[in-house]
Amino acid sequence: MPWPRGKVAEGTRFALADGTPVQSWTTATWPDGSVKWSAHAIGPAQRPEPSYELITGEPATPPRPVTVEQADGEVHVRTGDLTWTLRTPYLIASIRSGDREIVREVRPVSIRDGQQTTGIVDNLIVEQDGPVRAVVRLEGRHRDWLPFSVRLYFYAGATDVRVVHSFVWDGDPERDFLAGLGISADVVMRDEPHNRHIRLAGPSGFLTEAVRGLTGLRRDPGEEVRRRQVAGEAVDEIPNPEVADRLHLIPQWNDYTLDQNSADGFTLRKRTGPGHAWVTIPSGTRAPGYGYVGGASGGLAFGLCDFWKLHPTRLDIRNAATDVASATVWMWSPSAPPMDVRSWHDGMGQETYAEQLEGLEITYEDYQPGFANAHGIARTHELRLRVHDTTPSAAELAEHVSLLNSPGLLTVAPARLLEAGVFGTWSLPTADHQDIEARLNFLFQYYVAQREERRWYGFWDYGDVMHTYDADRHTWRYDVGGFAWDNSELSPDLWLWYQYLRTGRADVFRFAEAMTRHTGEVDVHHLGRWKGLGSRHNVQHWGCSCKQVRISSAIYRRFYYYLTADERTGDLLDELDGIEETFLTTDPQRKVRPDVYSPDLHALSIELGVDWGALAAAWLTKWERYGDERARARLLGTMADIAALHYGFLTGNARLDLSTGRFDTSRRGIAVSHLSSLFGLPELCSELIDLDLDVPGFEKAWLDYCRLYLLSPEEQAAELGQPLQGISQELAHSRLAAYAAARTGDPELARLAWRKFLVDKAEWKTTRVDGCLMPVDEAAFISTNGAAQYALAAIQNLSLIPEHRNDRGGTAWRFPDAPS
Repeated sequence: MPWPRGKVAEGTRFALADGTPVQSWTTATWPDGSVKWSAHAIGPAQRPEPSYELITGEPATPPRPVTVEQADGEVHVRTGDLTWTLRTPYLIASIRSGDREIVREVRPVSIRDGQQTTGIVDNLIVEQDGPVRAVVRLEGRHRDWLPFSVRLYFYAGATDVRVVHSFVWDGDPERDFLAGLGISADVVMRDEPHNRHIRLAGPSGFLTEAVRGLTGLRRDPGEEVRRRQVAGEAVDEIPNPEVADRLHLIPQWNDYTLDQNSADGFTLRKRTGPGHAWVTIPSGTRAPGYGYVGGASGGLAFGLCDFWKLHPTRLDIRNAATDVASATVWMWSPSAPPMDVRSWHDGMGQETYAEQLEGLEITYEDYQPGFANAHGIARTHELRLRVHDTTPSAAELAEHVSLLNSPGLLTVAPARLLEAGVFGTWSLPTADHQDIEARLNFLFQYYVAQREERRWYGFWDYGDVMHTYDADRHTWRYDVGGFAWDNSELSPDLWLWYQYLRTGRADVFRFAEAMTRHTGEVDVHHLGRWKGLGSRHNVQHWGCSCKQVRISSAIYRRFYYYLTADERTGDLLDELDGIEETFLTTDPQRKVRPDVYSPDLHALSIELGVDWGALAAAWLTKWERYGDERARARLLGTMADIAALHYGFLTGNARLDLSTGRFDTSRRGIAVSHLSSLFGLPELCSELIDLDLDVPGFEKAWLDYCRLYLLSPEEQAAELGQPLQGISQELAHSRLAAYAAARTGDPELARLAWRKFLVDKAEWKTTRVDGCLMPVDEAAFISTNGAAQYALAAIQNLSLIPEHRNDRGGTAWRFPDAPS
């Protein structure tokens, strides 16, 4: 929940008006110390209310609150009748229902060099301890590599635990090949083999089997026996002696596997035990990634969110015919080829900067030897483990599958978000601009359709989109250097989040969520020499030698964190602490500098657009979340320094002294880049100005940049003594002119903004293309650069200067497709 500045004091207690128990905490504060963002959790309900009213006051206590007890190196979490015992080296040492142990030894597993090993948990931290919600973070390694963190989320009255698993790839890409990554759990099997049940979810139902089947036999055990076994109910007696006396002759199926090795197909197989052949089960297309093993006395359901989207994945059940079965959710399937993160090409002799820049001219790839290294990239998965006292019905399982892949989320309406004054400049859709709204929807729906048609799925790829289209081959340029995966280039993340803020649409939220999960994990290095830096767009997400804060920027993560209070995203924001120090080791401008420069502790070269914008977002976020004085001082100090520069933001670059966190303000040159404001700088500056931070001159410095960028060369020269060079992406920059117009009340500037934004009257549509690899609906005029910047400009222009749209004059502008 966002709150208007000054409305809610820190320490305020919250309740729900209908008496539903709620647990609350603060995630951000305004500069005056009042609550800016609060987070709220409720437990599960059979019939959740359509809406809840949050009020101040003492919250109700759950009838059976979740409790956390720590003693003798163990943590005991109790949710109703269930007791979850956490103890290293396991993720969960034991799960008991009453006095019966159902599950034991939940553990991370991995495979390398043909050997399966168990990951070791060596640190356990209780982050929240109830009464509605408890969170425990566990940290460890897969023996000598692959550090991981796992958060366990427990809720009062819940029979399941949400498991958020994150790992960092820290191997040598030339010799380390991960052949399997998963989480395993042992399940106690007490029932007769014919009362043990296996369930594996398909696209529309379940594989419904017993370890020892009583259906389809030559002798009929009776209709009621067959019905009860298929329903998962206990068969206490088999009235037909011809069956009852021959149970020992019916095979027991010990092992099951569901393999999803692509987005389009899974295979199923089972066997009676090791050393015996696998029997093929009819297969299917897209499995939702959910299973169950257990029986009349209880068992375990388990699943992986976005199972087929994150292929190659697998579900295993082993030893179901023994006293202790095991269930494994594989995030990287052992059936797939081992994970190969080597560079996609050998560099083709590009050893010098000059040769690399020549390569950039033809394939748009910024290559450098040794930089196409996956060391430090990460991935997060979400799993569920649910304990049952009996075998669940088909209806129960179907509901749980739905909850796995579309979990409930408390949220607030767009109008409520807007009222709080968060995230800078945006507004709600109105009926006055249906043509622009239709195009915003067209762009979003097009990318949703492209993700499906082009199969933008897979372990490392899901959540990202492609950068530029190849109309000749009727495909995105997936294999052409820097034209392939987008990696947040020109801010599609921001586009999606602002579109969600203003519409409240769940489909937009889920698309943005997947992108945030991907770009924050896969496109950023979390260990090693580039820790805290992201990689520019490339055929491989980590392949570009341009390692910059413009990709790892907090600008792209803050939305998801504040809207959901997601702790993993909070970790990613924490990783950006001290991010300015990366400029000592990796100069983002090293290949194109016209001056002589080497990184200096007291004179670090910082670009005032993409660099400072990312640094300022990190400082602002840390100040909001923790009240951190160092971050506050660096933010306000550098804002004051930009104001003190003779040409403000138009200076283009300044030198930062890491020891003081301040810029050298003596620089007087002018250097403008078309990229400076295309990575969230307008959105961030709008938010900073709205905060009214008492930094004299900062707003003027920003308004000067916004006002001058699109003026004619003659007008620029009249004010600056020279025209600005390198002006492009004029449609994208229309929102800067709109911002200046709105702040200054200049109608001519508003009309200029609309002239630069206006698109032609042609209908935006897709064209069906057959005869290529797969039939596709193509809109060849769309690039992700253009789509993201058109959408951001549209959203802000409609918010800032809607009244001037019809008095713009001038000529039409076509959809931009120029690469960045």
